[in-house]
Amino acid sequence: MINGVKVKKLVKHCDDRGFFAELVRNDEPDILFKFGQASWSMSYPGVIKAFHYHEKQDDLWFFRSGNVQVVLYDLREESPTKGVTDVYYMGEENPIMLLIPKGVAHGYRVLGQRPAEVIYFTTESYNSNEPDEKRIPWDDPQIAFNWETKNR
Repeated sequence: MINGVKVKKLVKHCDDRGFFAELVRNDEPDILFKFGQASWSMSYPGVIKAFHYHEKQDDLWFFRSGNVQVVLYDLREESPTKGVTDVYYMGEENPIMLLIPKGVAHGYRVLGQRPAEVIYFTTESYNSNEPDEKRIPWDDPQIAFNWETKNR
């Protein structure tokens, strides 16, 4: 696992009315040390949204619908896991929260035939005059990730 990345398994409390689950709490500083902004995004089946990274903010992702393949790549020079790639499968089939530290490139591919919706929290608010979002192509040769599904 890339240094600083954290996974929080969600606990669903189910009954005859449905379910309830906590995403993130203010007494979990080891998950999100500071609240900056909450956002919501949707992507269509087959879409690849990759890669980008931040210099100032951490991201905390939760896919509330659909299923995705999340790819992380550690760009941080001082990190003991520099150059390491991690893959996570998230969404309806695996409801987890994924903390992505600043300096770790991240992106995802929507799996299946349904759109995927992500709700994400950041430690900084978005600044349109100076966006903290550095882009890397989805097929970057340094990362060299194969986005194709491997039939087994």
